[in-house]
Amino acid sequence: MFDPGINALSIITHILPRALVLKAATLEFPANRQAPIAAQLDFQDLAGVPVRAEFDWRQTGPQSWDIVVETTDGTLTLNRGGAAMSIDGAPHLEEPEAEYANLYALFSRLVRERQVDVDLAPLSHVADAFLCGHRVLVEDFHD
Repeated sequence: MFDPGINALSIITHILPRALVLKAATLEFPANRQAPIAAQLDFQDLAGVPVRAEFDWRQTGPQSWDIVVETTDGTLTLNRGGAAMSIDGAPHLEEPEAEYANLYALFSRLVRERQVDVDLAPLSHVADAFLCGHRVLVEDFHD
């Protein structure tokens, strides 16, 4: 569940203006699995603004990957892995999905330039969730 979720955490730690601190987490584990299949993470930024991330591996039908940022000025929504962006429901960006092509181009440039581009914040949030989160057993999961 955190394998795809780490991408969302990476985006929110990049687009938000202040660092996040995990305040509470609930991780749902099926009795027949060693990894969580759902998580609710409640953060607070350094100014006290609440941020919530929800992940659920049990989704059926077409898979969604959405980030919704609700502010006093309006709502920003990222869909389709960040390829589509809308503000208050009005489209502002609609590009073909190029996540992996762009990622591999970045890797190639980093290798050529002998550079490193690592954001440890998302990994720290996942570690905090496992260390401090409340674990809940749910029904067996069958994929």
